[in-house]
Amino acid sequence: MPRVPGSNAQRSLAICSLFESEVLVWLLLRHWHHPLAEDEDFRVQLLETATAVLDTAAKGARDCVFIEGMPASDMNLVAALWYAENRALEDVQNESGEEIAARLDWLEAVRRGLPSCFCPQDNLA
Repeated sequence: MPRVPGSNAQRSLAICSLFESEVLVWLLLRHWHHPLAEDEDFRVQLLETATAVLDTAAKGARDCVFIEGMPASDMNLVAALWYAENRALEDVQNESGEEIAARLDWLEAVRRGLPSCFCPQDNLA
């Protein structure tokens, strides 16, 4: 299959506005038991933040490091969602310790379950 032109971040950004990306967000959250998986406002905000991450990465921000060891141009939707949730947890103030722990568990489960989403694309060739 021929490869679509552009960086991985550009290709991923292109699908963010599709309904399928909303479905993917819900499935990722639900499958790995995110405590806010059923919260539509949370899902929308997470996707919007991930879209902004991909937009920055797609514009060639070489000095931006979203995930250590992974070039910004290699960011994908899953990694951008993970990054957005990771950053959101840094700002959490009004949540229970149990909910924060469950959100941290989700971050770890996604990284462990989809390791190819968190490495340079050259490593996958």
